[in-house]
Amino acid sequence: MRQKELRIALVCYGGVSLAVYMHGVTKEVWHLARASRDFHSTGARTGGVRDVYHDVLAHIHAHHDLRLRVLPDIVTGASAGGINAVFLAQAIHSGHSLEPLTELWLANADVDRLLDPRARPWSRAAKLWAMPLVWWLLRRPGNVVSESVAPETRAEVRSKVSHLVRGRWFEPPFSGVGFARLLLDALQAVGRGSAEAPLLPAGHPLDLMVTATDFRGYLSLLRLNSPPTVEESEHRLPITFRSKAPPHGGESLAEPLELTLAARATASFPGAFPPLRLAEIDQLAAESGRPWSGRTTFLERIMPVHMRQGGAEHVSLIDGSVLINAPFAAARAALPARPAQREVDRRFVYIDPRPDRFGSADHARSQPVGFFEAIVGSLSSIPREQPIRDNLDALERQSHDAVRLARIVAALRPEVEATVEKLFGLTLFLDKPTPRRLANWRRKAQEAAASSAGYAFQPYAQAKVAGIVDTLARIVADSAPGLMAQGPAPVALRLRRELDDRGLFSLAGSNGGLSDDAVAFLRAHDLAFRVRRLRLIARRLSREWEADPDIPDHALDDAREAIYAILALYFDEESGARLGDDFAVMAGRVMEDPGAVLDALAERRLLPEVDVEAERMLAEALEAMPRGLRRRVLLAYLGFPFYDAATLPLVQNEGLTEFDAVKVDRISPEDARSIRAGGTSATLRGTEFYNFGAFFSRAYRENDYLWGRLHGAERMIDLVASTVEGFDEGALAAFKRRAFLAILEEEDGRLTADGSLVDGIRQEILGK
Repeated sequence: MRQKELRIALVCYGGVSLAVYMHGVTKEVWHLARASRDFHSTGARTGGVRDVYHDVLAHIHAHHDLRLRVLPDIVTGASAGGINAVFLAQAIHSGHSLEPLTELWLANADVDRLLDPRARPWSRAAKLWAMPLVWWLLRRPGNVVSESVAPETRAEVRSKVSHLVRGRWFEPPFSGVGFARLLLDALQAVGRGSAEAPLLPAGHPLDLMVTATDFRGYLSLLRLNSPPTVEESEHRLPITFRSKAPPHGGESLAEPLELTLAARATASFPGAFPPLRLAEIDQLAAESGRPWSGRTTFLERIMPVHMRQGGAEHVSLIDGSVLINAPFAAARAALPARPAQREVDRRFVYIDPRPDRFGSADHARSQPVGFFEAIVGSLSSIPREQPIRDNLDALERQSHDAVRLARIVAALRPEVEATVEKLFGLTLFLDKPTPRRLANWRRKAQEAAASSAGYAFQPYAQAKVAGIVDTLARIVADSAPGLMAQGPAPVALRLRRELDDRGLFSLAGSNGGLSDDAVAFLRAHDLAFRVRRLRLIARRLSREWEADPDIPDHALDDAREAIYAILALYFDEESGARLGDDFAVMAGRVMEDPGAVLDALAERRLLPEVDVEAERMLAEALEAMPRGLRRRVLLAYLGFPFYDAATLPLVQNEGLTEFDAVKVDRISPEDARSIRAGGTSATLRGTEFYNFGAFFSRAYRENDYLWGRLHGAERMIDLVASTVEGFDEGALAAFKRRAFLAILEEEDGRLTADGSLVDGIRQEILGK
């Protein structure tokens, strides 16, 4: 039985009130992941739409001989989409429910609920002098409400806009601390519910990143030729969280106050909410009686420059979509160093509620831009609608490199395996693979690879050293938050100069190959080579050899477990977390004494000693394997130096662990037309009033939330079906129909603002 993981990197756009639609979509990602977890563990069926997803996975299992698991392990977001990202990641990690977030959106995402108490007009007489302006703004011919709001909702919108206009001016109308309080209350409500198991396997990494904008910014150094350095203001402030899935549910992804800060900061819409300052979160901590013990550590991680300069208390954070609305780059950055025990189908999935940017009113493009439209559009639309072409081009290049790497390795395989067999003869496959023999065979294979590569070996060795230096520089920079260098680049330059002073400018030995000093350096620091070698074996165990009828399934499973247990030895050394508490002080002096830092890294990671344990474990695993599988694993293990010398200078994927091309999928009303054609304009109401519409009407929020669930379900089923070839079209349509009806049944009692909403859509489905 083949096994595959469908890994989802989810990107939640900013979209003002269209975030309610995005919540409906993310809820289906959550339901699908829950169904997948249960399908692979207990096999339990719980009713509702989860049973439909369970049956889709069972259909693939029965008809395509494939066990598929769905893992949403990277989640990024901006603006109100960032709120959805924070809560979804928390639910994935903790096993808690997303239902409290549904209540937050439906009940509390209303302008009257969000208004700062000090900004409320307490009577119709409040600001009497503003009444003529209100009348002119909201009722004049061609006014913004008449142009952008449906007739049946105009009275409600006019009333609530009047409250805004007659409230305080020149200050944001919405309460920042009130908004933060709602977010924290929702997170705490999530935590009070019963917890299921996490939605990722124990130990699998989960990455969350939301964007924020540092309004005043900070000065960062740019390195030029002339002058050597210049100062440039930096305003991007990503807020990231990374954790490995725990074995049991109930464990928070991070301190709820920190998650609240991230959600509040990314959705701090300019002009509507005041910028977030740390005092807001401190006030919440005091109100809730919740000590924020990790405050300093968290702030040093997300705003190290401000903490170094003592100005963190005065930082003002505004909406992340001002600069980064579609955080694809953050999702891409989370790809390296992810384990891949099975074949991986990696998808980048982005939610775009309104891909038809100009809507149906094409004639409006020929009209002059009005005063109100220019102001609101510049705040809510333009920053959020920049094309993602650059991000998609980068993903395409990355996918191209992955495919090219796989093709190169496949083309080299016959020659490499013949070389290894000639090098070792029959004794390689007849002798017992003891740890000592493995070490001797490994050294012999590496020397032969260096010799056969000829003049091409030195560029390969230089590429290895460059990658090692970059990795060590990152570890040093991460270990020393007080380091004045701007990122790891200056540290890498200083380490490179230290290596040159140690005679490693040239790595060549007198008789070809590598010098003794170069070999010693690689033995002490080349962690990436060791990991790449094991990943090659893991790939073949998880994909290329599964179809071989001569290799029993249990032997492949045992071999995979052994290889990943060995990989875990090296993964423990990747981050630098085990270097000791005093390493931060030493790392902080790297510019003055880089040699001490290099020596400390070698002494504390002790990679040669890890190799001894790794080869002991590998020898045990090889002895337990059937002879045919043992032969293949040895050919891959000993042939790896030949593959690496040929491929590393070309693609330089130092950290690439998911070997296959990345595919990109969109979820939008334009892509989900099984129920109703017409796309965004035919389904969503939050697009009115410059995408603020759902904040003025609960009926609009319920409509958009429900369509988000329906569209999300359709696209989730499409996504799962696309992992195999030839999924039956009739079965696909039947699964979608069942999912739609199950969602309507689940929401029937909750969505009551428009009594015809659920029944009307149900009739559309049944009438098809």
